[in-house]
Amino acid sequence: MEFIHVVPREKLFQESTPHGFVAFGGDFSEESFMGILEREGFFVERAYAERTPALKQPIPYCLVIKEDQVFLLTRSKQGGEARLHNKLSIGVGGHVEPVDLPTSEELELHPDWNRRNPIPKAALREATLEELEIEGDFKLKTVGLINDDTNPVGSVHIGIVMLLIVDGSVRVRETEQLSGKFVSLEELKQFARDGANLETWSSLLVPELDQLVPQLMRS
Repeated sequence: MEFIHVVPREKLFQESTPHGFVAFGGDFSEESFMGILEREGFFVERAYAERTPALKQPIPYCLVIKEDQVFLLTRSKQGGEARLHNKLSIGVGGHVEPVDLPTSEELELHPDWNRRNPIPKAALREATLEELEIEGDFKLKTVGLINDDTNPVGSVHIGIVMLLIVDGSVRVRETEQLSGKFVSLEELKQFARDGANLETWSSLLVPELDQLVPQLMRS
């Protein structure tokens, strides 16, 4: 039986529910949002979560950035979830599991982590241990969230948008299910204009990259 991390929708969105990408900043800070996850998050059986829109499943959605390029993934028909077959994606991530709660040893290595917040560890597990192999140094930066309640899948998930900024090579681990390469922002925008089969969250993020990526590379 699989258990995943969820947060009650009413705790996340006490006023209006956002659509698309929302950057952290001002009154809507990363600290306040992560505080909600830490106070209100808990684990339930995945099958129950998938059919319960009153619960939102936080998904770390990592964009891998190298200089001014973004790593673009193509999911094959051999991938696990049929709804993602042949989709293009600029995000790496998956469900947050109990194993992602940091241990005491990990908290010593990462003093900015919190014992009740499994998101950073889940992001690194998915991006660097399961889907991709990354050489060289990297840093993880949380930049906002993405939400789309217009379809049944989106209504039970919320993306925590993170940038994994790398300086070395990146390779796909599960080559039977995925392929990937770095592309420029202009190439990505052209793919979107040409009607490329981007998964929903990626299609909502591509228009934001012109502002987001250059800003992060300067920070």
